[in-house]
Amino acid sequence: MSSPKIVIVGSGASGIACATKLLDYGFDNVVIVEAESRIGGRIHTIPFADNVIDLGAQWCHGEKDNMVYELAHKHDLLDSTGDVYESYQCVRSNREVVPEDISQRLKDIVNDSLVTRQMELRNCQGSLGSYLNNKFYEALRRPENSDIDMAIAKEFFENYKKFENSVEASDTLDDVSGKGYLEYWECEGDILLNWKDKGYVEFLRLLMRSRELKTEWGVLEKRVLLNKKVTRIEWSRNDCCVQIRCADGDCFVADHVILTVSLGVLKEQQLMLFDPKLPVEKQRAIDGLAFGTVNKIFIEFPQQFWPDKWTGFTMLWRDEDIADIRGTPRAWLEDVFGFYCDHNQPRLLSGWMIGANGRHMETLPEDEILAGCMYLFRKFLQWDIPEPCNFKTSTWYTNESFRGSYSFRSMYTEEVGTSARELAQPLHVVTTKPVLNGEPTVEPLYNQSRCDKPIVQFAGEATSDHYFSTVHGAVEAGWREATRLADFYGMLRNSHKLPKSNL
Repeated sequence: MSSPKIVIVGSGASGIACATKLLDYGFDNVVIVEAESRIGGRIHTIPFADNVIDLGAQWCHGEKDNMVYELAHKHDLLDSTGDVYESYQCVRSNREVVPEDISQRLKDIVNDSLVTRQMELRNCQGSLGSYLNNKFYEALRRPENSDIDMAIAKEFFENYKKFENSVEASDTLDDVSGKGYLEYWECEGDILLNWKDKGYVEFLRLLMRSRELKTEWGVLEKRVLLNKKVTRIEWSRNDCCVQIRCADGDCFVADHVILTVSLGVLKEQQLMLFDPKLPVEKQRAIDGLAFGTVNKIFIEFPQQFWPDKWTGFTMLWRDEDIADIRGTPRAWLEDVFGFYCDHNQPRLLSGWMIGANGRHMETLPEDEILAGCMYLFRKFLQWDIPEPCNFKTSTWYTNESFRGSYSFRSMYTEEVGTSARELAQPLHVVTTKPVLNGEPTVEPLYNQSRCDKPIVQFAGEATSDHYFSTVHGAVEAGWREATRLADFYGMLRNSHKLPKSNL
Protein backbone atom coordinates (compact mmCIF):
# COMPACT_ATOMS: atom_id res chain seq x y z
CA MET A 1 0.00 0.00 0.00
CA SER A 2 1.31 3.41 -0.93
CA SER A 3 -0.22 5.38 1.94
CA PRO A 4 -1.77 4.95 5.39
CA LYS A 5 -5.19 3.34 5.46
CA ILE A 6 -7.84 5.80 6.63
CA VAL A 7 -11.41 4.76 7.39
CA ILE A 8 -14.03 7.50 7.71
CA VAL A 9 -17.22 6.56 9.54
CA GLY A 10 -20.21 8.41 8.09
CA SER A 11 -20.85 9.87 4.65
CA GLY A 12 -22.54 13.10 5.65
CA ALA A 13 -21.16 16.52 4.75
CA SER A 14 -18.29 16.19 7.21
CA GLY A 15 -17.26 12.70 6.09
CA ILE A 16 -17.43 13.57 2.39
CA ALA A 17 -15.53 16.81 2.95
CA CYS A 18 -12.87 14.96 4.92
CA ALA A 19 -12.49 12.23 2.30
CA THR A 20 -12.24 14.60 -0.66
CA LYS A 21 -9.71 16.78 1.18
CA LEU A 22 -7.59 13.74 2.04
CA LEU A 23 -7.55 12.80 -1.65
CA ASP A 24 -6.52 16.35 -2.50
CA TYR A 25 -3.61 16.03 -0.07
CA GLY A 26 -2.47 12.85 -1.82
CA PHE A 27 -3.76 10.13 0.49
CA ASP A 28 -5.04 7.36 -1.76
CA ASN A 29 -6.06 4.64 0.71
CA VAL A 30 -9.28 6.23 1.94
CA VAL A 31 -12.65 4.53 2.42
CA ILE A 32 -15.96 5.68 3.92
CA VAL A 33 -18.22 3.24 5.76
CA GLU A 34 -21.85 4.34 5.97
CA ALA A 35 -24.63 2.75 8.06
CA GLU A 36 -27.43 4.01 5.80
CA SER A 37 -28.28 2.86 2.28
CA ARG A 38 -27.47 6.33 0.93
CA ILE A 39 -24.84 9.03 1.32
CA GLY A 40 -25.51 12.49 2.71
CA GLY A 41 -26.19 12.00 6.40
CA ARG A 42 -28.35 14.88 7.60
CA ILE A 43 -28.40 16.20 4.04
CA HIS A 44 -31.27 14.24 2.54
CA THR A 45 -32.82 15.51 -0.69
CA ILE A 46 -35.66 13.45 -2.16
CA PRO A 47 -38.04 13.85 -5.13
CA PHE A 48 -41.39 15.24 -4.03
CA ALA A 49 -44.29 17.16 -5.59
CA ASP A 50 -43.03 19.41 -8.41
CA ASN A 51 -39.29 18.79 -7.83
CA VAL A 52 -37.47 17.98 -4.56
CA ILE A 53 -37.55 18.62 -0.82
CA ASP A 54 -34.81 18.60 1.81
CA LEU A 55 -35.74 16.49 4.81
CA GLY A 56 -32.64 17.71 6.64
CA ALA A 57 -30.31 20.63 5.93
CA GLN A 58 -32.14 23.14 3.77
CA TRP A 59 -30.36 26.50 3.66
CA CYS A 60 -26.93 27.98 3.19
CA HIS A 61 -26.75 30.15 6.30
CA GLY A 62 -24.95 33.34 5.34
CA GLU A 63 -22.34 34.40 2.82
CA LYS A 64 -19.20 35.87 4.41
CA ASP A 65 -16.76 33.27 5.79
CA ASN A 66 -19.15 30.51 4.75
CA MET A 67 -17.39 27.92 2.63
CA VAL A 68 -20.71 26.44 1.42
CA TYR A 69 -21.57 29.81 -0.10
CA GLU A 70 -18.07 30.25 -1.48
CA LEU A 71 -18.27 26.94 -3.35
CA ALA A 72 -21.90 27.17 -4.45
CA HIS A 73 -22.52 30.76 -5.50
CA LYS A 74 -20.09 30.64 -8.41
CA HIS A 75 -22.26 27.89 -9.93
CA ASP A 76 -25.46 29.94 -9.50
CA LEU A 77 -26.97 27.26 -7.26
CA LEU A 78 -28.39 29.54 -4.56
CA ASP A 79 -31.40 31.82 -4.32
CA SER A 80 -32.84 34.01 -1.58
CA THR A 81 -35.83 32.62 0.29
CA GLY A 82 -36.98 36.22 0.77
CA ASP A 83 -39.19 37.28 3.64
CA VAL A 84 -41.23 34.08 3.97
CA TYR A 85 -40.15 33.67 7.59
CA GLU A 86 -40.87 37.33 8.38
CA SER A 87 -44.08 38.15 6.50
CA TYR A 88 -46.12 35.17 7.70
CA GLN A 89 -49.58 35.70 9.17
CA CYS A 90 -50.21 35.20 12.85
CA VAL A 91 -53.49 33.29 13.16
CA ARG A 92 -55.29 32.49 16.40
CA SER A 93 -57.00 29.19 17.08
CA ASN A 94 -60.43 30.81 16.54
CA ARG A 95 -59.37 31.69 12.94
CA GLU A 96 -58.83 35.32 13.87
CA VAL A 97 -55.95 36.82 11.89
CA VAL A 98 -53.93 39.17 14.10
CA PRO A 99 -53.98 42.63 12.44
CA GLU A 100 -50.79 43.23 10.50
CA ASP A 101 -49.82 46.36 12.44
CA ILE A 102 -50.05 44.43 15.73
CA SER A 103 -48.26 41.31 14.47
CA GLN A 104 -45.50 43.45 12.94
CA ARG A 105 -44.92 45.29 16.20
CA LEU A 106 -44.71 41.98 18.05
CA LYS A 107 -42.24 40.70 15.44
CA ASP A 108 -40.23 43.90 15.81
CA ILE A 109 -40.00 43.40 19.57
CA VAL A 110 -38.43 39.96 19.22
CA ASN A 111 -36.28 41.01 16.25
CA ASP A 112 -34.93 43.99 18.18
CA SER A 113 -33.67 41.60 20.83
CA LEU A 114 -31.49 39.93 18.18
CA VAL A 115 -29.35 43.07 18.14
CA THR A 116 -28.99 43.46 21.90
CA ARG A 117 -28.34 39.76 22.56
CA GLN A 118 -24.74 39.93 21.39
CA MET A 119 -23.89 42.49 24.06
CA GLU A 120 -26.18 41.56 26.93
CA LEU A 121 -25.76 37.78 26.92
CA ARG A 122 -22.03 38.10 27.59
CA ASN A 123 -22.81 38.67 31.24
CA CYS A 124 -25.86 36.41 31.36
CA GLN A 125 -25.86 33.90 34.21
CA GLY A 126 -29.02 32.14 33.13
CA SER A 127 -30.78 30.61 30.17
CA LEU A 128 -31.68 32.09 26.82
CA GLY A 129 -35.32 31.50 27.78
CA SER A 130 -35.22 33.67 30.90
CA TYR A 131 -33.38 36.40 29.00
CA LEU A 132 -35.90 36.49 26.12
CA ASN A 133 -38.85 36.36 28.50
CA ASN A 134 -37.57 39.41 30.38
CA LYS A 135 -36.83 41.32 27.16
CA PHE A 136 -40.22 40.60 25.61
CA TYR A 137 -42.41 41.56 28.55
CA GLU A 138 -40.22 44.55 29.36
CA ALA A 139 -40.86 45.87 25.83
CA LEU A 140 -44.59 45.20 26.15
CA ARG A 141 -44.75 47.44 29.20
CA ARG A 142 -43.58 50.46 27.21
CA PRO A 143 -46.30 53.11 26.67
CA GLU A 144 -46.20 52.76 22.89
CA ASN A 145 -47.25 49.12 23.21
CA SER A 146 -50.04 49.60 25.75
CA ASP A 147 -52.71 48.99 23.10
CA ILE A 148 -51.51 45.43 22.35
CA ASP A 149 -53.85 42.81 23.77
CA MET A 150 -51.86 40.90 26.38
CA ALA A 151 -53.56 37.60 25.50
CA ILE A 152 -52.48 37.94 21.87
CA ALA A 153 -48.97 38.99 22.95
CA LYS A 154 -48.66 35.94 25.18
CA GLU A 155 -49.87 33.64 22.40
CA PHE A 156 -47.41 35.22 19.98
CA PHE A 157 -44.50 34.82 22.38
CA GLU A 158 -45.32 31.18 23.08
CA ASN A 159 -45.19 30.54 19.34
CA TYR A 160 -42.01 32.56 18.93
CA LYS A 161 -40.28 30.45 21.59
CA LYS A 162 -41.10 27.35 19.54
CA PHE A 163 -39.50 28.99 16.52
CA GLU A 164 -36.38 29.78 18.55
CA ASN A 165 -36.32 26.18 19.79
CA SER A 166 -36.26 25.05 16.16
CA VAL A 167 -33.20 27.23 15.57
CA GLU A 168 -31.42 25.78 18.60
CA ALA A 169 -32.84 22.21 18.40
CA SER A 170 -33.81 22.56 22.07
CA ASP A 171 -36.95 21.26 23.75
CA THR A 172 -37.25 24.46 25.78
CA LEU A 173 -35.28 27.70 25.75
CA ASP A 174 -34.72 27.24 29.47
CA ASP A 175 -32.29 24.48 28.43
CA VAL A 176 -30.21 26.83 26.25
CA SER A 177 -27.24 28.55 27.85
CA GLY A 178 -27.34 32.33 27.51
CA LYS A 179 -23.56 32.53 27.28
CA GLY A 180 -23.37 29.41 25.16
CA TYR A 181 -25.76 30.96 22.66
CA LEU A 182 -23.01 33.46 21.81
CA GLU A 183 -20.57 30.70 20.91
CA TYR A 184 -22.41 30.38 17.59
CA TRP A 185 -21.15 32.84 14.97
CA GLU A 186 -23.66 33.90 12.34
CA CYS A 187 -22.16 34.49 8.89
CA GLU A 188 -22.97 37.87 7.40
CA GLY A 189 -25.32 38.05 4.43
CA ASP A 190 -28.54 36.23 3.58
CA ILE A 191 -29.00 33.45 6.14
CA LEU A 192 -31.79 31.67 4.24
CA LEU A 193 -30.30 30.88 0.83
CA ASN A 194 -32.09 27.94 -0.77
CA TRP A 195 -30.96 25.51 -3.47
CA LYS A 196 -33.69 26.36 -5.99
CA ASP A 197 -35.07 23.14 -7.44
CA LYS A 198 -31.88 21.11 -6.86
CA GLY A 199 -31.77 20.53 -3.11
CA TYR A 200 -28.77 20.50 -0.75
CA VAL A 201 -27.50 17.28 -2.32
CA GLU A 202 -26.15 19.51 -5.09
CA PHE A 203 -23.53 20.76 -2.65
CA LEU A 204 -22.33 17.21 -2.00
CA ARG A 205 -21.95 16.79 -5.75
CA LEU A 206 -19.72 19.86 -5.77
CA LEU A 207 -17.51 18.40 -3.04
CA MET A 208 -17.27 15.06 -4.84
CA ARG A 209 -16.85 16.72 -8.28
CA SER A 210 -19.73 14.55 -9.54
CA ARG A 211 -20.83 16.94 -12.27
CA GLU A 212 -17.26 17.46 -13.47
CA LEU A 213 -16.47 13.73 -13.60
CA LYS A 214 -19.98 12.79 -14.73
CA THR A 215 -20.32 10.01 -12.15
CA GLU A 216 -22.68 9.70 -9.20
CA TRP A 217 -20.03 9.93 -6.49
CA GLY A 218 -17.25 11.69 -8.41
CA VAL A 219 -13.84 11.25 -6.81
CA LEU A 220 -15.39 8.97 -4.19
CA GLU A 221 -16.49 6.30 -6.67
CA LYS A 222 -15.67 2.85 -5.20
CA ARG A 223 -14.61 4.48 -1.92
CA VAL A 224 -18.00 4.42 -0.14
CA LEU A 225 -19.40 1.25 1.45
CA LEU A 226 -23.11 1.54 2.23
CA ASN A 227 -25.08 -0.44 4.82
CA LYS A 228 -21.99 -0.77 7.01
CA LYS A 229 -22.95 0.00 10.57
CA VAL A 230 -19.93 0.22 12.84
CA THR A 231 -20.47 -1.57 16.16
CA ARG A 232 -16.98 -1.58 17.70
CA ILE A 233 -13.82 0.52 17.50
CA GLU A 234 -10.77 -1.13 19.09
CA TRP A 235 -8.16 1.57 19.34
CA SER A 236 -5.51 0.32 21.75
CA ARG A 237 -3.84 -2.45 19.75
CA ASN A 238 -0.16 -3.31 20.06
CA ASP A 239 0.46 -2.46 16.41
CA CYS A 240 -0.70 1.17 16.88
CA CYS A 241 -3.58 0.61 14.46
CA VAL A 242 -7.32 0.60 14.99
CA GLN A 243 -9.81 -2.15 14.21
CA ILE A 244 -13.37 -1.35 13.14
CA ARG A 245 -16.02 -4.05 13.45
CA CYS A 246 -19.31 -3.84 11.55
CA ALA A 247 -22.74 -5.31 12.23
CA ASP A 248 -22.50 -7.52 9.13
CA GLY A 249 -19.33 -9.19 10.45
CA ASP A 250 -16.83 -7.27 8.33
CA CYS A 251 -13.71 -5.90 9.99
CA PHE A 252 -11.28 -3.21 8.91
CA VAL A 253 -7.84 -2.55 10.31
CA ALA A 254 -6.65 0.99 9.65
CA ASP A 255 -3.93 3.42 10.56
CA HIS A 256 -6.56 6.05 11.34
CA VAL A 257 -10.33 6.20 11.79
CA ILE A 258 -12.20 9.49 11.52
CA LEU A 259 -15.64 9.49 13.16
CA THR A 260 -18.16 11.88 11.63
CA VAL A 261 -21.30 10.36 13.18
CA SER A 262 -23.80 12.62 14.92
CA LEU A 263 -23.46 13.60 18.55
CA GLY A 264 -26.75 11.78 19.09
CA VAL A 265 -25.15 8.52 18.00
CA LEU A 266 -22.12 9.11 20.24
CA LYS A 267 -24.39 9.80 23.21
CA GLU A 268 -26.29 6.56 22.69
CA GLN A 269 -23.44 4.26 21.69
CA GLN A 270 -20.18 5.51 23.19
CA LEU A 271 -20.07 3.00 26.07
CA MET A 272 -20.60 0.07 23.70
CA LEU A 273 -18.72 1.44 20.71
CA PHE A 274 -15.19 2.05 22.02
CA ASP A 275 -12.71 -0.50 23.35
CA PRO A 276 -11.15 0.63 25.59
CA LYS A 277 -13.67 3.17 26.81
CA LEU A 278 -13.09 6.81 25.98
CA PRO A 279 -11.09 9.05 28.34
CA VAL A 280 -13.14 10.86 30.95
CA GLU A 281 -12.72 14.24 29.23
CA LYS A 282 -14.11 12.85 25.99
CA GLN A 283 -17.03 11.18 27.76
CA ARG A 284 -17.80 14.48 29.49
CA ALA A 285 -17.85 16.32 26.16
CA ILE A 286 -20.24 13.80 24.61
CA ASP A 287 -22.47 13.90 27.66
CA GLY A 288 -22.31 17.67 28.18
CA LEU A 289 -22.85 19.02 24.68
CA ALA A 290 -26.56 19.09 23.83
CA PHE A 291 -28.26 17.49 20.84
CA GLY A 292 -31.92 17.94 19.94
CA THR A 293 -34.57 17.15 17.38
CA VAL A 294 -36.32 19.35 14.83
CA ASN A 295 -38.70 17.79 12.31
CA LYS A 296 -40.41 18.86 9.10
CA ILE A 297 -43.79 18.09 7.62
CA PHE A 298 -44.38 18.45 3.87
CA ILE A 299 -47.91 18.46 2.45
CA GLU A 300 -48.66 18.67 -1.28
CA PHE A 301 -52.11 19.80 -2.39
CA PRO A 302 -53.69 19.25 -5.81
CA GLN A 303 -53.81 23.00 -6.27
CA GLN A 304 -52.89 26.14 -4.36
CA PHE A 305 -55.78 27.18 -2.12
CA TRP A 306 -54.13 30.25 -0.58
CA PRO A 307 -53.72 33.78 -2.06
CA ASP A 308 -50.68 34.39 -4.25
CA LYS A 309 -48.88 36.77 -1.88
CA TRP A 310 -49.58 34.72 1.23
CA THR A 311 -46.35 33.25 2.64
CA GLY A 312 -47.66 31.04 5.41
CA PHE A 313 -48.91 31.21 8.96
CA THR A 314 -47.97 30.55 12.56
CA MET A 315 -50.40 29.15 15.07
CA LEU A 316 -51.34 31.21 18.12
CA TRP A 317 -53.23 28.98 20.52
CA ARG A 318 -55.82 30.53 22.81
CA ASP A 319 -55.78 29.01 26.30
CA GLU A 320 -59.25 27.50 25.99
CA ASP A 321 -58.42 25.88 22.63
CA ILE A 322 -55.07 24.40 23.58
CA ALA A 323 -56.74 22.90 26.66
CA ASP A 324 -59.02 20.95 24.33
CA ILE A 325 -56.15 18.91 22.83
CA ARG A 326 -53.83 18.55 25.80
CA GLY A 327 -54.15 15.10 27.30
CA THR A 328 -55.59 13.72 24.05
CA PRO A 329 -53.93 11.76 21.22
CA ARG A 330 -53.60 15.08 19.38
CA ALA A 331 -51.54 16.76 22.10
CA TRP A 332 -48.42 16.53 19.90
CA LEU A 333 -49.92 19.15 17.56
CA GLU A 334 -49.13 21.87 20.09
CA ASP A 335 -45.52 21.92 18.94
CA VAL A 336 -46.24 22.27 15.23
CA PHE A 337 -45.64 26.01 15.20
CA GLY A 338 -46.11 27.05 11.56
CA PHE A 339 -46.56 26.17 7.90
CA TYR A 340 -44.79 28.11 5.15
CA CYS A 341 -44.83 28.45 1.36
CA ASP A 342 -41.99 27.60 -1.02
CA HIS A 343 -41.84 29.47 -4.33
CA ASN A 344 -40.06 26.47 -5.88
CA GLN A 345 -42.97 24.26 -4.80
CA PRO A 346 -46.19 26.23 -5.53
CA ARG A 347 -48.59 23.53 -4.25
CA LEU A 348 -46.62 22.70 -1.10
CA LEU A 349 -46.81 23.81 2.52
CA SER A 350 -43.95 22.86 4.83
CA GLY A 351 -44.43 22.70 8.57
CA TRP A 352 -41.96 22.66 11.45
CA MET A 353 -42.15 21.09 14.88
CA ILE A 354 -39.87 20.66 17.85
CA GLY A 355 -38.99 18.75 20.96
CA ALA A 356 -40.56 15.79 22.69
CA ASN A 357 -43.74 16.11 20.64
CA GLY A 358 -41.66 16.10 17.47
CA ARG A 359 -40.00 12.88 18.60
CA HIS A 360 -43.39 11.42 19.48
CA MET A 361 -44.76 12.31 16.04
CA GLU A 362 -42.13 10.05 14.47
CA THR A 363 -43.72 7.04 16.17
CA LEU A 364 -47.25 7.72 14.86
CA PRO A 365 -48.85 6.14 11.79
CA GLU A 366 -48.60 8.38 8.76
CA ASP A 367 -52.37 8.69 8.34
CA GLU A 368 -52.68 9.88 11.94
CA ILE A 369 -50.04 12.57 11.39
CA LEU A 370 -51.75 13.76 8.22
CA ALA A 371 -55.15 13.82 9.94
CA GLY A 372 -53.65 15.94 12.70
CA CYS A 373 -52.21 18.42 10.21
CA MET A 374 -55.54 18.71 8.39
CA TYR A 375 -57.17 19.36 11.77
CA LEU A 376 -54.77 22.29 12.22
CA PHE A 377 -55.43 23.73 8.77
CA ARG A 378 -59.18 23.58 9.22
CA LYS A 379 -59.07 24.94 12.77
CA PHE A 380 -56.87 27.94 11.96
CA LEU A 381 -57.58 28.84 8.31
CA GLN A 382 -60.76 30.33 6.89
CA TRP A 383 -60.53 28.80 3.42
CA ASP A 384 -61.88 25.51 2.12
CA ILE A 385 -58.96 23.09 2.44
CA PRO A 386 -58.79 20.34 -0.22
CA GLU A 387 -57.56 16.87 0.62
CA PRO A 388 -53.79 16.63 0.07
CA CYS A 389 -52.29 14.42 -2.60
CA ASN A 390 -48.86 13.78 -1.04
CA PHE A 391 -47.31 13.85 2.39
CA LYS A 392 -43.88 13.33 3.98
CA THR A 393 -42.23 13.89 7.34
CA SER A 394 -38.65 13.72 8.56
CA THR A 395 -37.74 11.16 11.23
CA TRP A 396 -34.36 12.20 12.63
CA TYR A 397 -34.74 10.91 16.17
CA THR A 398 -36.07 7.40 15.62
CA ASN A 399 -33.39 6.71 13.01
CA GLU A 400 -30.58 5.05 14.99
CA SER A 401 -28.03 6.44 12.54
CA PHE A 402 -28.75 10.00 13.78
CA ARG A 403 -30.83 10.14 17.00
CA GLY A 404 -31.66 13.79 16.43
CA SER A 405 -30.95 16.82 14.29
CA TYR A 406 -28.11 19.05 15.51
CA SER A 407 -26.21 20.30 18.53
CA PHE A 408 -26.44 23.34 20.80
CA ARG A 409 -24.98 24.68 24.04
CA SER A 410 -27.17 23.91 27.03
CA MET A 411 -27.14 24.99 30.65
CA TYR A 412 -25.73 21.53 31.38
CA THR A 413 -22.90 22.16 28.91
CA GLU A 414 -22.04 25.22 30.95
CA GLU A 415 -22.39 23.36 34.24
CA VAL A 416 -19.96 20.56 33.35
CA GLY A 417 -17.56 22.97 31.65
CA THR A 418 -17.03 21.15 28.39
CA SER A 419 -16.72 22.34 24.79
CA ALA A 420 -16.67 21.36 21.14
CA ARG A 421 -12.89 21.59 21.32
CA GLU A 422 -12.78 18.72 23.81
CA LEU A 423 -15.07 16.67 21.57
CA ALA A 424 -12.77 17.35 18.60
CA GLN A 425 -9.58 16.20 20.37
CA PRO A 426 -8.25 12.99 18.77
CA LEU A 427 -7.36 9.82 20.63
CA HIS A 428 -3.62 9.28 20.36
CA VAL A 429 -1.22 6.36 20.63
CA VAL A 430 2.52 6.69 21.01
CA THR A 431 4.31 5.37 17.95
CA THR A 432 7.49 5.74 15.97
CA LYS A 433 7.25 8.83 13.83
CA PRO A 434 6.78 8.11 10.14
CA VAL A 435 9.66 8.50 7.71
CA LEU A 436 8.90 9.66 4.19
CA ASN A 437 9.72 6.43 2.34
CA GLY A 438 13.25 6.60 3.69
CA GLU A 439 13.98 9.65 1.57
CA PRO A 440 15.72 12.75 2.95
CA THR A 441 13.65 15.94 3.15
CA VAL A 442 14.62 19.56 2.75
CA GLU A 443 14.25 20.05 6.49
CA PRO A 444 14.15 17.37 9.18
CA LEU A 445 10.52 16.28 9.49
CA TYR A 446 10.85 15.26 13.12
CA ASN A 447 13.33 16.04 15.84
CA GLN A 448 12.41 13.03 17.96
CA SER A 449 11.91 9.37 17.23
CA ARG A 450 8.48 9.00 18.88
CA CYS A 451 5.21 10.93 18.60
CA ASP A 452 1.53 10.91 19.43
CA LYS A 453 -0.32 9.43 16.47
CA PRO A 454 -3.95 10.55 16.05
CA ILE A 455 -5.53 7.16 15.74
CA VAL A 456 -9.22 8.05 16.30
CA GLN A 457 -10.37 11.49 15.17
CA PHE A 458 -13.68 13.27 15.55
CA ALA A 459 -15.44 15.54 13.05
CA GLY A 460 -19.03 16.64 12.37
CA GLU A 461 -20.94 19.82 13.17
CA ALA A 462 -20.92 19.21 16.93
CA THR A 463 -17.11 19.45 16.96
CA SER A 464 -17.18 22.97 15.50
CA ASP A 465 -16.36 25.75 17.97
CA HIS A 466 -18.54 28.40 16.36
CA TYR A 467 -20.45 26.93 13.39
CA PHE A 468 -22.11 23.99 15.16
CA SER A 469 -25.53 22.93 13.79
CA THR A 470 -24.58 23.94 10.24
CA VAL A 471 -23.31 22.24 7.09
CA HIS A 472 -20.45 24.70 6.77
CA GLY A 473 -19.43 23.84 10.33
CA ALA A 474 -19.53 20.13 9.47
CA VAL A 475 -17.45 20.63 6.33
CA GLU A 476 -14.84 22.73 8.08
CA ALA A 477 -14.58 20.05 10.78
CA GLY A 478 -13.97 17.41 8.10
CA TRP A 479 -11.30 19.57 6.50
CA ARG A 480 -9.73 20.16 9.91
CA GLU A 481 -9.22 16.44 10.50
CA ALA A 482 -7.87 15.85 6.99
CA THR A 483 -5.39 18.67 7.56
CA ARG A 484 -4.44 17.19 10.93
CA LEU A 485 -3.31 14.00 9.19
CA ALA A 486 -1.59 15.89 6.41
CA ASP A 487 0.33 17.83 9.01
CA PHE A 488 1.13 14.68 10.99
CA TYR A 489 2.70 13.08 7.93
CA GLY A 490 4.44 16.28 6.92
CA MET A 491 2.53 16.49 3.68
CA LEU A 492 1.95 20.19 3.99
CA ARG A 493 5.71 20.65 3.67
CA ASN A 494 6.82 17.66 1.67
CA SER A 495 5.01 17.63 -1.66
CA HIS A 496 2.52 14.87 -0.86
CA LYS A 497 5.11 12.16 -0.21
CA LEU A 498 3.57 9.51 1.99
CA PRO A 499 4.93 6.85 4.33
CA LYS A 500 3.89 3.28 3.78
CA SER A 501 1.06 1.86 5.79
CA ASN A 502 1.69 -0.29 8.84
CA LEU A 503 -0.79 -2.77 7.40
